[in-house]
Amino acid sequence: LKLVKLEGTSVHSLQIRAAAMPEEKKDVEMKDAKAKDGEKKEGEKKEEKKEPPKDPRTLLLESISQNMKTIHVAVQQGDNRVMGRVIRAYASLRRTVMPDVLRALLEETIDASRPGKAQYLAMAPVADAPMTDEEKEKLIEIKFPQLPKPYPVEMEAFSVLLLLMVLIDKKEKEKAFECSNMLVTWLKTHNRRTLDAFNARAYFYLSLAFEWNGTLQELRPELLGAYRTACLRHDGMGQATLLNLLLRNYLAYNLYEQALKLVDKTVFPESRPNAQYARYLLYIGQIKAVKLEYSDSHSKLMQAIRKAPQAPTVALGFKLAAHKLAIVVELLMGGIPERSMFTQKELKEQLRPYYAITQAVRNGDLNEFAKQTSTYEAVFKKDKTLTLINRLRYNVIKTGLRDINLSYSRISLQDIASKLGLDSAEDAAGVVAKAVVDGVIDATIDYDKQFLKSTQKFDLYSSCEPQKALHKRIAFCLQMHNDTVKAMAYPDAGDAKDGESAEERREREKREMMEMDDDDEMLI
Repeated sequence: LKLVKLEGTSVHSLQIRAAAMPEEKKDVEMKDAKAKDGEKKEGEKKEEKKEPPKDPRTLLLESISQNMKTIHVAVQQGDNRVMGRVIRAYASLRRTVMPDVLRALLEETIDASRPGKAQYLAMAPVADAPMTDEEKEKLIEIKFPQLPKPYPVEMEAFSVLLLLMVLIDKKEKEKAFECSNMLVTWLKTHNRRTLDAFNARAYFYLSLAFEWNGTLQELRPELLGAYRTACLRHDGMGQATLLNLLLRNYLAYNLYEQALKLVDKTVFPESRPNAQYARYLLYIGQIKAVKLEYSDSHSKLMQAIRKAPQAPTVALGFKLAAHKLAIVVELLMGGIPERSMFTQKELKEQLRPYYAITQAVRNGDLNEFAKQTSTYEAVFKKDKTLTLINRLRYNVIKTGLRDINLSYSRISLQDIASKLGLDSAEDAAGVVAKAVVDGVIDATIDYDKQFLKSTQKFDLYSSCEPQKALHKRIAFCLQMHNDTVKAMAYPDAGDAKDGESAEERREREKREMMEMDDDDEMLI
């Protein structure tokens, strides 16, 4: 090899560099190999950290054990608010509970001296199919936490209420009726604040069982007595639940006067569950609509819709009832509901009859309105909105008159009768006169020449209407702000006594909110 001497560089230094180059290459190769080994080890560690998913039976037993511990802590501390955590857990328990686990829970928590224990166990559902030998070998043993005995009565209330929910879900009406009667009768013998949440839920399912049985009116005296007792005990959840049950009882038999008197003489508690308040707003909106107070009714119904669960598949029955009533009330107010209300995927098909009525009202077509009303009469009767929809006839005429008033400066009464589908010019004169008196249209009637003359429109912005609309929106925003402030809750120092950190509490509350699903029956 020929070594060329570069300026400022000796041959000796070039030889040293040439000799050093292979060693640098080896160092790079060793570093790459070490890096690859490190990546492999990290990948193995990540694979080791991944735990296999737990068996549903294990998760169920863990959830029940956790709730039993929560009940034990709540009873020891006398904290009624902690029981709300147990009530929220029913949403997931009722979906995942297994027959053998439920039977074992009843055996564990109900005292042997209780005469109703055998009846509860007889009501408990059994497995659909017997287990094979392999399944029995893999079966996880049922174990509950070791807590001091005898158990408090809250434990029995927890297990029996879970049994009642399972019977309700399986539509076993006779067993649910018997079980709810036994549970409420037994709960009335105890006066403990930690039982208030179970008591309220038991009365709800008792009312549902009576409704299924077709004897809802027979339960009314019992509900009135229970409501008085809840007021004396300052039981907020019981008052909210029982007041809603009483309103539902009255409305089921169209006793609107009695329902209105009850609302006027009672106060809905401030410390109420959100689902109960949503139901209360729906019932108030229904009563106000029948009493011709459409503005108040529409306001209550829209609040109920906003307070309903926002998940698309949750509380569909409640959302459907509220939307149907809100659509009819808005039409009675002279407005037209937004198209987005009818295009919701989960409600679109059920709202089709109300969309047809809305189109008829919007077009002012009296013949189309009569046709759609007769077509869907059975649906409106079932929804108890037929009476309100029959009131829309005059609104259809008013809409048609508005269009005529905007389109024609002068039109004969006979032409108005033909356009609106009225029988004669005399009928048209009466309808037009009423519309002029009500302020629907700004026009004058010439009875001698039998025509309607429209008056020139004035500028709306020169009136007080914009100010009224702005005031209405500001009042709504202020009310929403006040409701939000009232709904804020802060944890007490005693909430962390069970060793739960703030981070763990936040994770638990987030998980509970995801699992919560106030089903249709809980809201309607």
